[in-house]
Amino acid sequence: MIIAVSGLSVELGGNPVLRDIDLTVAAAELVTVVGPNGSGKSTLLRCLAGLLPVTGGTVEVFGAPPADEPAFWRRAVLVGEEPAWYPGLTVREHLELTRTVHTGPRLTVDAALGLFDLAERADAPPLNLSTGQRQRLLLATALLRPSELLLLDEPERGLDTGFRERLAVLLDEYAAEGGGVVMATHDQALAARGRQVSPAGGRVSTARGTT
Repeated sequence: MIIAVSGLSVELGGNPVLRDIDLTVAAAELVTVVGPNGSGKSTLLRCLAGLLPVTGGTVEVFGAPPADEPAFWRRAVLVGEEPAWYPGLTVREHLELTRTVHTGPRLTVDAALGLFDLAERADAPPLNLSTGQRQRLLLATALLRPSELLLLDEPERGLDTGFRERLAVLLDEYAAEGGGVVMATHDQALAARGRQVSPAGGRVSTARGTT
């Protein structure tokens, strides 16, 4: 198991957000977290990333509590809110920086530019891109580097239908390589790619492709 969650509860400002959540995620498994806004999808991902303290229960990732430390982030990737891009770097340079920092990249920079339809914008700074192009750059950066776990918070944000279909294939390939994926999404087609869970339901294990 990559992830083992037992009895997870979280309160924010005295209000319960998650309550008695049990969840396991194995290597090579894609789990999609579904539910309406406010149901705790993003909160669950932040707990799995070690960015939010829990009120009760236990969370283990790679056999230990997740921690916001370099050793953890060498194995895990979180894609959520858009980062503060380096203003002096182009799209290509952002990808080259990621490839330099992380040894054993999964993709070359040119391959990532092609897969994410960014080749024609390779010399542009991210702030000059459209919302969808910046989201594709964020995903390219995540999938370029080696990792064992992807935590994705609404990765479909800003993407057109065609690229959402391509993203689904890329995530299937990542899982086939042995990586685990936990993805919070409102996109029904993306959600159907994996075992669907809902944090509103407490014990969240359900069958693949069901709600």
